Amino acid sequence: MNNKKIYDFLIVGSGLYGSIMAHELSKNGYKVLVIEKRDHIGGNIYTKKMNNIDVHVYGAHIFHTSNEKVWNYLNSFIKFNNFINSPLAFYKGKYYHMPFNMNTFNEIWGVKTKEEAIRKIEEEKSKENIKEIKNLEDQAISLVGRTIYEYLIKGYTEKQWGKKCNELPSFIIKRLPLRFEYNNNYFNDIYQGIPLGGYTKLIEELLKNVEVKLNEDFLKKRDYYKNIANFIIYSGPIDEYYDYKLGKLEYRSLKFELEKINQEFYQRNCVINYTDTTPSYTRIIEHKYFENDKSDVTYITKEYPVQYKEGMERYYPLNDEKNNLLYEKYKDEAKNEANILFSGRLGRYKYYDMDDVCELAFNDLKLFNIDI
Repeated sequence: MNNKKIYDFLIVGSGLYGSIMAHELSKNGYKVLVIEKRDHIGGNIYTKKMNNIDVHVYGAHIFHTSNEKVWNYLNSFIKFNNFINSPLAFYKGKYYHMPFNMNTFNEIWGVKTKEEAIRKIEEEKSKENIKEIKNLEDQAISLVGRTIYEYLIKGYTEKQWGKKCNELPSFIIKRLPLRFEYNNNYFNDIYQGIPLGGYTKLIEELLKNVEVKLNEDFLKKRDYYKNIANFIIYSGPIDEYYDYKLGKLEYRSLKFELEKINQEFYQRNCVINYTDTTPSYTRIIEHKYFENDKSDVTYITKEYPVQYKEGMERYYPLNDEKNNLLYEKYKDEAKNEANILFSGRLGRYKYYDMDDVCELAFNDLKLFNIDI
């Protein structure tokens, strides 16, 4: 590295990706600076302690993976509990188990065996006689029939994307997993849980020996920051980096309403999805369930999907053909950058689960001859 500059690496963003990159580069002897636009570290997995409860400020984050290497790596910084995500769906006054499993089929149709459930779903699918998949509605009904679609998919999906299901592309739902067993575990992964003490504690451990500056907007001071580091790892929005000169990539955003409730528990489960078109929120999260926190009060978050507007947080990239083609153009622009790596969810314009973010960081570190 060129020692004339102050830092070997500048990392833009202190989420899980940036924090892993910073930790490993620093551990390997490089001088690293992490800058963060927000007033806290951790990105969207930031947790805040309130009345002895670790509140997931930007919505529920439940870690799950089948990658033993990733699991062991994170557990070397902080121990995870064995929280199992078993959400419920609430539709027209009744609760239904998720994901779609024998409990769900029993609650909807009263069936008790795998054979009965399969027969019921196939009967519904054949009634629809869908010959050509034109949209998400066609896709969903062709997979699970009309009843499950109406009860558990339609309203939730329309709220999530802000459009009618028959106006949405079918690729959003490529498949709908059906479990013909009594199993409410939402994830199929071998390992899952929540870091004990919250995700912020995990990020603090990763950044323990790294210089961090908060409330720093790289794009407003890019000339300064480019001049103090030999190499930049940028996990911000790639289109914004280029001042949107080719156009704006589209996202869906979220609005969170956090509420303190002066009672021990508010709802019967950690995550309850609201799958009718009303209310306008998609789910309510009760945070104390994540770590079995003890408190006389509780905190809930209502989650509202909204159309992304400038200044909001970007959550879900709209990876349709138009946006993917635009991203590829920005990706071509990035090839001309000698000392910048665009990565992470916003740099790659791709939704990643948390274990995918870890794997992405591990792969990117190989560019610098660091092998986890």
